[in-house]
Amino acid sequence: MTLDVTDGVASVRLDRPEKLNALDPAMFEALVAAGTELMTRDDVGAVVLAGNGRAFCAGLDFAQFAAMGDGRRSGAAAPREPLGAARALAQQAVHVWSLVPAPVIAAVHGVALGGGLQIALGADIRIVAPDTRLAVMEVHWGLVPDMMGTQLLPELVGRDVAKDLALTGRQVDGAEAVRLGLATRLADDPLEAAGALAREIAGHSRTATRHVKRLVDLAGRVGLAEGLQAEQEAIGGLIGSPEQVAVVNRRLAASRGAGSPRT
Repeated sequence: MTLDVTDGVASVRLDRPEKLNALDPAMFEALVAAGTELMTRDDVGAVVLAGNGRAFCAGLDFAQFAAMGDGRRSGAAAPREPLGAARALAQQAVHVWSLVPAPVIAAVHGVALGGGLQIALGADIRIVAPDTRLAVMEVHWGLVPDMMGTQLLPELVGRDVAKDLALTGRQVDGAEAVRLGLATRLADDPLEAAGALAREIAGHSRTATRHVKRLVDLAGRVGLAEGLQAEQEAIGGLIGSPEQVAVVNRRLAASRGAGSPRT
């Protein structure tokens, strides 16, 4: 796993290219460590989560399946100190990205299968190549998607489509993934597109973009009154703040310089 920050954009890369970035205990730990670090960094306005080599992530390493075949429970599934709502390491490797205050964009190419897809589901936005293959593969191994997949999929694609994907384990390409809501948008070069989007987001008010992520994540998970109150508290803290005033002044100056009429 690698983590670099440049001009407010964090680049997190799964880095087992010879294994198509398959997930082993060290990879799970590295994902949690990278996300946990980003939870505390004020210099990050957006995050790009991607995989080195030919794929985003091919899912669980075959050695882990072999251990299950011998009746051994994967350490990634064993309970540990909670991180947010997640107690199992594998769940934490997904959940941690929702706990990172900055928006997280997954750049998905090659394959995102099983646990690899669930890692991508932890991001706020998923950009996929047209020929990317995505699947919820666990049923083929006599398992269930246990890395938050059963909780995240219905929210994105609806309960019926989530059941279809999880009960069949069928693969979809990038275009179908976007149609289903499994992915956000298509790009021939997801990494380039994700980088451009991350730089755009990082260029906005950092406090505002973090509030946007937090508020949208509340929708449907808390009562309407609590969600509306959270909106009011956020906007109350933003209006007239030094950061918001600076943004307004920059936009007004740019508008006048371009000769645009005031609105």
